[in-house]
Amino acid sequence: MLNIGLSTYSMQKEIDSGRMDVIEVMRFAHEIGASNIELVPFGYALYNDETGKFNDSLIGQIVEESQSLSLPLSNYAVLGDLLKPDADDRKRETERLMRHIDVAAKLGLKRMRHDVSSFRRPLETNTPLDFEREFPLMVEACRALADYASQYGITTMVENHGFFVNGADRVIRLWSEVNRENFGLLCDIGNFICVEDDPVVAVKKVLEYVRMFHLKDFYVRRTEKLPELGGLFRCDSGNWFSSNSGRYLLRGSILGQGDLDIESIFDEIKAFNPDVPATVEFEGMESSEAGAEMGIKAALYYLR
Repeated sequence: MLNIGLSTYSMQKEIDSGRMDVIEVMRFAHEIGASNIELVPFGYALYNDETGKFNDSLIGQIVEESQSLSLPLSNYAVLGDLLKPDADDRKRETERLMRHIDVAAKLGLKRMRHDVSSFRRPLETNTPLDFEREFPLMVEACRALADYASQYGITTMVENHGFFVNGADRVIRLWSEVNRENFGLLCDIGNFICVEDDPVVAVKKVLEYVRMFHLKDFYVRRTEKLPELGGLFRCDSGNWFSSNSGRYLLRGSILGQGDLDIESIFDEIKAFNPDVPATVEFEGMESSEAGAEMGIKAALYYLR
């Protein structure tokens, strides 16, 4: 059965404004009934990519607060671009992500999600031919990171994130080719719609390979209905943004209040009954507190 928690990303508006720090987010998550917390280091840093220094003080505070609240850390999720054109740049990026695996180890985590490609990769480079051409680079880098993480007993994960390494068939193919026991998928139940993949069908396809879930919902509109509201790469700002082909406009919503068939998605998950954590990842226009709390309540309702 899923273990429902909260991603610190859900509280990004509070973190960015200075109204909360990551420790306060953890306390808030505990107060609203979260059973785990995912760390997404936006607005706080556990490793400085520029100086190469670990923030051991904050890492220690997070571990101590997790134990004090009996709020387990479920995952550490970081951005990455392992498909840089230059081979030396790809090597440096792989080594940078290895340092973040070190962070996950310091936190005592057994899961870490890393991206494969830049979220803001130009849409014209997201074609099937681009995917096939760059696929060997993805596999090589993901294997290297999984092999490095194995010394810590950490499972590395890729998420159906952005517009390139997304869609059930693409992420399953990557999982299969990497072929490491400590490599799996982080399934974001909402992100499939970003590439016009039916979320209910896509979630059912990937269940066997999932090691964690992000729980998310979207408002979905046809682009011809609201043409002036579209835009790319705006999913973290509370605005409408375009799907991969431009067919849909999407905007984050409170879980269960958007247009995705969340109940059917949960029915598929319950039928499979995976014993993995899940975190609510809210990125809508409503207040972070309301989006997080109502999202957790909705997830628990759908799991009933």
